[in-house]
Amino acid sequence: MALDDLIILSKLEELDAYSDKKLLQYPKYERFVLCAEIRKTLLEIMHLTIRAAKRYYKKTTLQELDIEIDYLRRLIRKSKAMQYIDYHTHEVWVEKVDEIGRMAGGWIISVQNTTQK
Repeated sequence: MALDDLIILSKLEELDAYSDKKLLQYPKYERFVLCAEIRKTLLEIMHLTIRAAKRYYKKTTLQELDIEIDYLRRLIRKSKAMQYIDYHTHEVWVEKVDEIGRMAGGWIISVQNTTQK
């Protein structure tokens, strides 16, 4: 599977661009803590996606990817709770993350079905 064929990577790049714009709106003191953690998690998700695409045995890598996506959801939820983002931003951001989560979930299911055959 070529990396250019992965739709999830293009969606991740869109999410990364959206996240960068939104993270600039955070208070300066949070840019080195919460913003840095969100950026690190996004980069880890991209890294795991590429790693899963290149590996023959994908199951554990995809499980790690699923964990990181859920962690990103929690960080965004924390941003909303601390009122760094408004309701609309939270809704749009989480929808983008959920779309990637659904793609990863479908990938996990397809790998499980392949290994069971």
